[in-house]
Amino acid sequence: MTMTRYTYTGLAAAALIAVPQLGFAQDAPGFDEIGPYIMTTLLFCMAGFLVFFMAAGFAMLEGGLVRSKNVTMQMTKNIGLYSIAAIMYWLVGFNTMYPGDFNGYFAIGGQTVLDPVGVAAADAALDYASVGSDFFFQLVFVAATASIVSGALAERIKLWPFLIFVVVLTGLMYPISGSWQWGGGWLSEMGFSDFAGSTVVHSVGGWAALAGAIVLGPRIGKYGKDGKVNPIPGSNLALATLGTFILWLGWFGFNGGSQLAMGTVGDVSDVSRIFANTNMAAAAGAVTALILTQIMYKKPDLTMVLNGALAGLVSITAEPLAPTLFGALLIGAVGGVIVVLTVPMLDKLKIDDVVGAIPVHLFAGIWGTIAVIFYNSDASLTTQLTGIVAYGVFTFVASLIVWFILKAVMGIRVAEEDEINGLDMSELGMEAYPEFSKG
Repeated sequence: MTMTRYTYTGLAAAALIAVPQLGFAQDAPGFDEIGPYIMTTLLFCMAGFLVFFMAAGFAMLEGGLVRSKNVTMQMTKNIGLYSIAAIMYWLVGFNTMYPGDFNGYFAIGGQTVLDPVGVAAADAALDYASVGSDFFFQLVFVAATASIVSGALAERIKLWPFLIFVVVLTGLMYPISGSWQWGGGWLSEMGFSDFAGSTVVHSVGGWAALAGAIVLGPRIGKYGKDGKVNPIPGSNLALATLGTFILWLGWFGFNGGSQLAMGTVGDVSDVSRIFANTNMAAAAGAVTALILTQIMYKKPDLTMVLNGALAGLVSITAEPLAPTLFGALLIGAVGGVIVVLTVPMLDKLKIDDVVGAIPVHLFAGIWGTIAVIFYNSDASLTTQLTGIVAYGVFTFVASLIVWFILKAVMGIRVAEEDEINGLDMSELGMEAYPEFSKG
């Protein structure tokens, strides 16, 4: 037994010695040169997998917060929007968002082209990561933006107008505004700071959702003639809770991957710091919403607690690296407060947001972008506000235009009878829970 063990050890050592001889020519770059490329590519792939799983989180959250007669519709919208986002981001989005040399405001790119098969070590040493990993990592972000819109407009929007809006959002609107910051555009040059997308991703989705909710109008029966708000409970709070935990998990990839490097000890340490801060902000948002709803309504509200956790996550996304754990706690806690206070504010304005996406992603996103100034000495309040306003005006106005065009050309809202009966049957002809025909 001992002899066999040492034989295996010797073979392993010999293999390690032989690997460099087999993998690289003598004049090829060493691991010190290509290691960052390998590790950063790996970071993008792993983080991308996590953010991709957020698509399931959004689907489960929405499926739990709508009535049972509309669950199939939400599932269809979510798999449809992700797939459309993937195609549009390949077709035009990625190279529009990262156009290279451009005027800083606008440049329509072409199709994404991957690295050739079997990239040589010398070529890898010239770049920071593979095109495929970078493309995939950025793609899952744009899909998350579209998912935000899906939840807010649930239970009364037609399927095809929504998916057409997704085509425009993921192919043009999001990439154009994204280029202003992450593509090296005018906001980046100005010094605007948004580490992982409190504004670039989340508020963009929130502004698009707000425009859609205004044009679409509230659900039947949501608001009484006397101004009374009529609660419309979701079908499955267990499913909504599962969706929240999946989103929480995916956020580690969302924020951690946005370090955009894993080739040094410092980078890896920073990724772990981002994980810890992201988790703390989510926990603080949830606990704050738990306590605040107990105080305000005499009983905790699970849906508010779930959205409190998500608001904490959105809030920390603009700067998850620099704060201390206590700082992350404070940022996330404020996000929890924002959700609890702004959900009823929207109801007073008769803006019907089924899942609370606008308070979570828009209002908490604005807060998170402002909070950057407390921990990033290079950020200024004026610049941060400039970015917030720029993204808000562009996305809200562009979304309003698209929604109004869709409304005029093909209509965006289902008929009253179809809404009452449920979109599952009227739009799709199938139910998520056929044993229970009434939602």
